[in-house]
Amino acid sequence: MVSELEALLGPGVVSARTDDLLAHSYDVWPVATKWRQQGKQPFRPDAVVRPASVEQVSRVLAWASRERIPVTPWGLGSSVTGAPLPTHGGVVVDMSSMRRVLAVDETNLLVRAEAGKLGIELERELGARGYTLGHSPQSLDRSSVGGWVGTRAAGQFSSRYGNIEDLVVALTLVTPTGEQVRTPMVPRAAIGPDLKQLFIGAEGALGIVTDVTLKIFPLPEHRRLETVRFRRVEDGVGAMREIMRVGLRPFLVRFYDADESRHAVGDTAFAGCAMFLGVEGVRAVAEAEFKVAVTICKAHGGRPLGPAAAEAWMDRRFDFSTVENLLAKPGGLAETIEVAHFWDHILRTYRALKGALAPYAAEVLGHFSHVYPQGTSLYLILLGEVADDATAEARLGKIWEAAMSVALEHGAAISHHHGVGVVRLPYIARALGSGAAVLGQVKAALDPAGISNPGKLGLPMGLDGLRTAQGGDSYV
Repeated sequence: MVSELEALLGPGVVSARTDDLLAHSYDVWPVATKWRQQGKQPFRPDAVVRPASVEQVSRVLAWASRERIPVTPWGLGSSVTGAPLPTHGGVVVDMSSMRRVLAVDETNLLVRAEAGKLGIELERELGARGYTLGHSPQSLDRSSVGGWVGTRAAGQFSSRYGNIEDLVVALTLVTPTGEQVRTPMVPRAAIGPDLKQLFIGAEGALGIVTDVTLKIFPLPEHRRLETVRFRRVEDGVGAMREIMRVGLRPFLVRFYDADESRHAVGDTAFAGCAMFLGVEGVRAVAEAEFKVAVTICKAHGGRPLGPAAAEAWMDRRFDFSTVENLLAKPGGLAETIEVAHFWDHILRTYRALKGALAPYAAEVLGHFSHVYPQGTSLYLILLGEVADDATAEARLGKIWEAAMSVALEHGAAISHHHGVGVVRLPYIARALGSGAAVLGQVKAALDPAGISNPGKLGLPMGLDGLRTAQGGDSYV
């Protein structure tokens, strides 16, 4: 396999070094972290390819389809669900060498970047020219443009700027059989289905995205932040709903329950529930929005506390160390689970999840963010410690069984922005319902050999006769 790839792609592109294979056997899914700590390696590629061009990606996929070898795209390995793990071995296509900015269009407010571009680098380069992506996931300093597209990501400021599906204007993709596809570069079109949406969130199962054209925005001239205390979860959720209902567009709306508020505010004695609220844009408009938003919060029993806690959060919003440090400990247990629902169901879903997950961790924290006129996402963070890493791995499985059962029972989306990966595979068929068959038909048409990120999204694999060096039983 390696010699065939080297002949196909030339020197310096293909690696079968042990350290490279190991590095592409784990993402930052907590279960994968526990595997690494126990010396387990259930998912191991046979080779890693780092293409430098669309043509090389095309060659790899055409060859893999012809030879029936599994191919798994890899961005920067920051997924928390197992999305880039090579569940059937084969070739990992690491896109990190394709990281150029291909064009910045200041007239039409667009940037075109290769899929391997690190998010925070792109944001800084745009910032130097007076622009922002408007897309700010917590993983901005460790995730790539292609990764955002593959997992259907959402940023912390999505209530103003939109999610990744709102920001993508066009993309280039190589299908599993090697064809290059470029979606139309227009602001909007009514010439059949919007094909780019087919590939946003596909996690590489329908091909590999090689570059993306995104909307950009002028840096805002004015920003206002506020921290608001609420007595009850119901009060803060009601305020969030009304803020979105009346058509305000705050860039920041994050509301924490009493358990997480103490962490978010940085005060163990904090009583009640905290909301971080932020508006930005043209000064006069931002000031008007700020005034109305704070008035709404007060009408729901909120008490403004000043901007300090919200400003402190803005400074540390990419910090994931609480979860990472706990997972690094023997027996350390930490997990993040995000779901979404309509306003009339979100509180029932929240209470059910808090109750179902309470037996599994010392702390179960909750917050609401990524708000829409119709509903909101709900984030649960679990923190605890158990006897050893094997026990932690088993406990994580129980946590997901409990969380997904509750989400499905209440009709919630089982993921808002982390994607499916491996961890949600047992639940995706129920979540998609009759749509699962349609997705399977699309997969069969685009990937007849079943080689592109096989086994993901709950899709039929069609992998009889696949060539892999390792063989053996699969985890999924």
